[in-house]
Amino acid sequence: MLHDENKAWFDIVEFPMADRTQKPRNRGLTMVIDKGIGLATTRDLMELAADYIDHLKLTFGTSALYHKRLLRQKIDLVKSYGVHIFPGGTFLELALLQKRLVEYLDYARELGFTGIEVSDGTIPIDLKTRDAIIRMARAYGFELVVSEVGKKDPRDTVPGMKLWEQVARDLDSGSDLVIVEGRESGEGVVIYDERGNILESELEEMVTHLEDPTRVLWEAPKKRQQLELIIRFGVNVNLGNVQPEDILALEALRVGLRGDTLRHYYLNACNEVEMLPPTTLGQGGGGVDAAH
Repeated sequence: MLHDENKAWFDIVEFPMADRTQKPRNRGLTMVIDKGIGLATTRDLMELAADYIDHLKLTFGTSALYHKRLLRQKIDLVKSYGVHIFPGGTFLELALLQKRLVEYLDYARELGFTGIEVSDGTIPIDLKTRDAIIRMARAYGFELVVSEVGKKDPRDTVPGMKLWEQVARDLDSGSDLVIVEGRESGEGVVIYDERGNILESELEEMVTHLEDPTRVLWEAPKKRQQLELIIRFGVNVNLGNVQPEDILALEALRVGLRGDTLRHYYLNACNEVEMLPPTTLGQGGGGVDAAH
């Protein structure tokens, strides 16, 4: 049955895919991409779906465009619902480029962000500097330090670079989680082709070399990408760049409450599905017969 008696259908139905982890969790994470939703919308999102959101990323450098008061209010609101909140890695890249990294980390901590993302998706960062930034963010006391691998523009991809090696290095340096770049489009980057289809060879090569796949989060903004990764890795795969309006739809996908994963459950987990015989339908207080 549903785990939470406060949920609307508690004790009525079971989740078909019942091994979904509950918060607080370190696998099955969902990261929301926030491109600029207001405080009221954020409150509605948290009220509706905080149970299914682990991280909220104020993507790109959008947090610099907030009024200071509003940004603090938003950070405090999100934290009050047990959700990590952090600015996008592109913003850190800009701070590094302008030699303002210390000031950036100081202010991020002062504002109340619980996490920091370290990436080199746009500008090149040598390995020693990247390691040092991750360790510095860890030393600052942020609850969550994440890093990201993969270039946003395929033209910037370093020939011969092995992303799984960077994943391992980041984890050794102190990252809690490593994000695989997928951009907000989910197209033409790392494991996705120009149409957003998963490049099986790229995915397989990376997965083969990952020591601990549960420490990797796949950016997967498209529903078909989410579905394929759930089918491949299970309901507790870490997924990111999910649009705020898609959170409940993704959670339904994870637990078998959408046709795609319900079908998968039916075909693979049910040797025999017990259906109520037609003569019993309508019996009971709210059945068909009672409606006539």
